[in-house]
Amino acid sequence: MRRFDAAQPILAGLVSAVVGYASSFTVVLAGLRAVGATPAQAASGLLALCTGIALTAVFLALRHRMPISIAWSTPGAALLVATGHVQGGWPAAVGAFLVSAALIVVAGLSPWLARAIAAIPAPIAGAMLAGVILSLCTAPVRAVVDVPALAVPVVLTWALLTRFARQWAVPGALLAAVIAIAVRGVHLTGVSVAPSLVLVAPTFNLPALISIAVPLFLVTMAAQNVPGMAVMATYGYTPPLRGVLVTTGLASALAAPFGGHALNLAAITAALTAGPDTHPDPRRRWVATAALGFGQLTLGLGAGLAMALVLLSPPVLVVAVAGLALLSALGASLASAVTAPGGREAAVVTFVVTASGMTILNIGSAFWGLVAGALTALLLHRHRATPAPAGPPPGPEREPETVARPA
Repeated sequence: MRRFDAAQPILAGLVSAVVGYASSFTVVLAGLRAVGATPAQAASGLLALCTGIALTAVFLALRHRMPISIAWSTPGAALLVATGHVQGGWPAAVGAFLVSAALIVVAGLSPWLARAIAAIPAPIAGAMLAGVILSLCTAPVRAVVDVPALAVPVVLTWALLTRFARQWAVPGALLAAVIAIAVRGVHLTGVSVAPSLVLVAPTFNLPALISIAVPLFLVTMAAQNVPGMAVMATYGYTPPLRGVLVTTGLASALAAPFGGHALNLAAITAALTAGPDTHPDPRRRWVATAALGFGQLTLGLGAGLAMALVLLSPPVLVVAVAGLALLSALGASLASAVTAPGGREAAVVTFVVTASGMTILNIGSAFWGLVAGALTALLLHRHRATPAPAGPPPGPEREPETVARPA
């Protein structure tokens, strides 16, 4: 019994590593490819992220004796898909990753910046994230139409597992996709599956920094680090936010030249490692995140194989699996965007502009959506703050004067 008790958090950590990796590695690879990475560079980025997760998770677990789960920024990867090619290509994207990492470190060193990010209205932050991932979340529908023989089993597997074993729904859908690809009789000829890191010299230009670095920093903070802290608090843990931000920012900076876009606090896997199912004693649950780190490192060694799977799949099928992984995030983001009546108009504007995919001055739609939403919120706030003109109170024979009020 004691032996099982000791192994329980290790098993929980390894399971969370598998779930986290299988649920979203396709999103990461699609994002890196979208901003210009070659297959080898994208596989290198995935390996760098897994290595960064491993080192950071083990370091924080040993230092603080808390189940502080680390993950790559899945919303950030979805942002890269939505952004697409930027001026300067892949080196400019790597430069933007470095700047985003530097901003995360600054947020940890300067409390005012972290507070400023936390002060972004939740409806606007949720709407921006929803607009970023919308096109990915519609991919399963397109896949069912374009490649029904491959996509229908994937979607059905996801639906059944969502009903009976939710945490395995996306890994199960991925397995169904692998089986469907194998049935087609594809081969790995000419595709390298050996793990390797590809170093890229970064370049810096303003359009890439505005299109990638700033939105990547914002979505990583608002959609990963802030919820990650909330999940930890739910289970009675209060990690030192400043130390976590500095550590993940530095790890992101080290991963960036090899193609890693961003590391951050985990939200979903945090619930798997910090809860009572991990271990009855909260003081022993930190072992789970250390195990998660080793599990991610092992999975990262298969980055080349993961890239080969993506290359051998119909593109729409790969994106469909990524879309299934992000459906819950889309639902949560839309709920956050429209729940509060007072911020609904600004959130809708943010969502529409971001989801449009437009590019102005070589700057992607995520940035413009945030700007449009902020301006809308400012305009409506000032409008509502203007007092209504004085006049007689409305009576039975007179319609009340129209006064601006929250929708």
